Amino acid sequence: MQAPRRRKTGRRPAAQFASAAVSVSGWKRGTVREDGEARVQPVTTGLIERARAGDGDAFGELTEPYRRELLVHCYRMLGSFTDAEDALQDTLLAAWQGLAGFDGRASLRTWLYKIATNRCLNARRAASRRPASPWDIPGAEPPQPTRLGEVVWLQPFPDALLEGAPSAPPGPEARYEQAESVSLAFVTALQVLPPRQVAVLILRDVLGFRASEVADLLDSTIESVTSALKRARASLQRQPAAPADLQPPPAAGSPAEQAIAAEFARAWESADIGALVALLTDDAFISMPPMPFQYAGRDAVADFCASLFGADRRFDLVSTRANGQPAFGAYLRAPDGTRPGTGLYVLTLAGDQISAMTRFDNSVLPTFGLPPSLPSR
Repeated sequence: MQAPRRRKTGRRPAAQFASAAVSVSGWKRGTVREDGEARVQPVTTGLIERARAGDGDAFGELTEPYRRELLVHCYRMLGSFTDAEDALQDTLLAAWQGLAGFDGRASLRTWLYKIATNRCLNARRAASRRPASPWDIPGAEPPQPTRLGEVVWLQPFPDALLEGAPSAPPGPEARYEQAESVSLAFVTALQVLPPRQVAVLILRDVLGFRASEVADLLDSTIESVTSALKRARASLQRQPAAPADLQPPPAAGSPAEQAIAAEFARAWESADIGALVALLTDDAFISMPPMPFQYAGRDAVADFCASLFGADRRFDLVSTRANGQPAFGAYLRAPDGTRPGTGLYVLTLAGDQISAMTRFDNSVLPTFGLPPSLPSR
């Protein structure tokens, strides 16, 4: 996967950016099938009729090719993996219950996107997002933050679940490469836009739906969609842009990316502040949702790391990937020999340096298949 870049469309690009089970489908909250790449299958009248008659296996066969891309869509809309799972669950249940209303004028994929988008809009408007948390790192005193972040409900998305999504290539009007459109920077930027603008921008600029299709999806007009898209693009351009001289990240999984990740792991596990600082860009920053604290600049990040490593606190790291970026589960080497999980760090790279780190609490570890603790030493 190459470094994120926008599709060449001839237009000015947007700004760069620093449960219960549904038995009818075999889908359960908290699980996403990983048995091979999802592919679009032709929808047959026979399958639809069987599903309408109550055949859960037929419904599962109809929706299976789209589940993973719908989960990614809900994640972009909501910024939270947990909320995205809930929205997908609601989408599948609504599709099952409303299949009699599917008239075939649009594709099944488009119909499912309409349901999913409206479920996400309802969730965005409910204003019941995850609240900010107080400092929750025992034994460490936080330095004064540079600023407080707004998007405290942000969660990471496992790379393992990005495989096979989307099931179909984006439409010709898409402006964002798929890698960029799941990056933490992009997903964070979306969360501060009004709900309808988010929906229009994702449907048009990420998925490449035509304006007329988006109008149908949102029960709106082409004029309204065009206006919302214009406002959304302008809002993204007004957000803080990455420095003009910031280098693109190395390709995912490349030797260059692996080398930076390995250097970070060595420095972190040995609590070598100097080595960590040497890996950072001048304007590097760290954020830590659901805590609102953010630290901007090498010195501020170094102060945060020093507070974390204080009192001889040391950590072991387990590598993984999130949002197309290198990530590590962090485990504290406790005095009694236990190694409880303390969180997940996601790295944003720029050339051969780290431009941002995002720390998430240990509640996200199971999403990545990481244990709550490592074997005692």
